[in-house]
Amino acid sequence: MILGIESSCDDSSIALMGLNLDLIYHKKITQELEHSKYGGVVPELAARLHTAALPNLIKEIKPYFKDIKAIAVTNSPGLSVSLVSGVSVAKALSIALKLPLIEINHLVGHIYSLFLNSPVRLPLGVLLVSGGHTMVLDINENGDIAVLVETSDDSFGESFDKVAKMMGLGYPGGVAIENLATKSTKDRYKFTIPLKGDSRLEYSFSGLKNQVRIEIEKSLTNGNKDFADIAFGFQRAACEHIIDKLSKICNQRKFSSLGVVGGASANKYLRGRLLEICDKFDMSLLLAPMEFCSDNAVMIARAGVEKYQKGNFINLNDLKISPRSSLSSIYL
Repeated sequence: MILGIESSCDDSSIALMGLNLDLIYHKKITQELEHSKYGGVVPELAARLHTAALPNLIKEIKPYFKDIKAIAVTNSPGLSVSLVSGVSVAKALSIALKLPLIEINHLVGHIYSLFLNSPVRLPLGVLLVSGGHTMVLDINENGDIAVLVETSDDSFGESFDKVAKMMGLGYPGGVAIENLATKSTKDRYKFTIPLKGDSRLEYSFSGLKNQVRIEIEKSLTNGNKDFADIAFGFQRAACEHIIDKLSKICNQRKFSSLGVVGGASANKYLRGRLLEICDKFDMSLLLAPMEFCSDNAVMIARAGVEKYQKGNFINLNDLKISPRSSLSSIYL
């Protein structure tokens, strides 16, 4: 089996996956409660919590040590202090157990969340929406990844977190905004969809976020606090922005399948709109299981299985973190 280690942000996670793709063990320790009081992830706090959590998780899998064939660990991209925690644990285990190491790009891990117990199906279009990234990818039959669209400022998930913070809803904001939006009874706020009618293929959420901020301030000043209606209007505009640019891409190139990954892909409103666009452009929609949309070590172990079978290992001294690594030279 392959040991997967994930610690790119604020979740400490360990997974064991058989080479036949059977999931043997998975556990994740989230830091949401500790960071919620600050309205976002505090890197120094995240590092301390990883340092405490990861060794305890490793103790739980000690009975499986003799069956592990390799260690797959996230080393890019992410918070540097968080990545160091996971990589340090992976290196220590590699030395102690005399096991080879496999480096995993966190974003590639998310792509493998679509194929946790099945072979990879290529070619594939991918929409990646998370707290740190928003992009559309084209993956050809050889596994080469081309980035078609990225965000020029905030990510989709980050914009939800920031709007939630403005409303005092705590962190993480994605679920809080989605739940609040379901309580809306009035279709009052028609926020402008970013870059609507603009031919540029890019995402941008800063302008929308500013529109929402103004309405929140007005609501507080007037004593209305109609945050549910604002949340609904924001969520709709943010999702329509995703769909608008995705539609432009689908008019230019044909995808037989569209995979949607990342923590923010769990948003039900977005999933509904994606089903509509897939029907329109005759694409099959691939979604990661809800429990594996957010950061987890299962997707890292799955990517590790693929690399193990190809003999794609990295030397101990060559394994380094790369917090801002891109997908420009990465392949599946």
